[in-house]
Amino acid sequence: MTDHEPGRGTDRGTDRRGARADWPLWEVFVRARRGLSHVHAGSLHAPDAVMALRNARDLYTRRQEGVSIWVVPAAAISASSPDEKDAFFDPAADKAYRHPTFYDVPEGAPHL
Repeated sequence: MTDHEPGRGTDRGTDRRGARADWPLWEVFVRARRGLSHVHAGSLHAPDAVMALRNARDLYTRRQEGVSIWVVPAAAISASSPDEKDAFFDPAADKAYRHPTFYDVPEGAPHL
């Protein structure tokens, strides 16, 4: 059984890249060198974490750019919206005790 809609795969249940529509979406994070943070590299569909790691390695580190890869189910990520930046981050501004200027530094305190 084939499906010949534009932008669709040839088999039902696959998209134009060949990924199964029922496979979960995974977010890929790559660390380029030791000591650096993992950086979001992209997304991919895979049936499980092992296959997601293998596909992420092949897709995002072809030239040995990475030393570590994380794959995380996209459904497991909770994120704030950039549109709600002010409402989300402004409450911290009313807590003056979180600012270093709130505290008096004692005379003779080393390394401050």
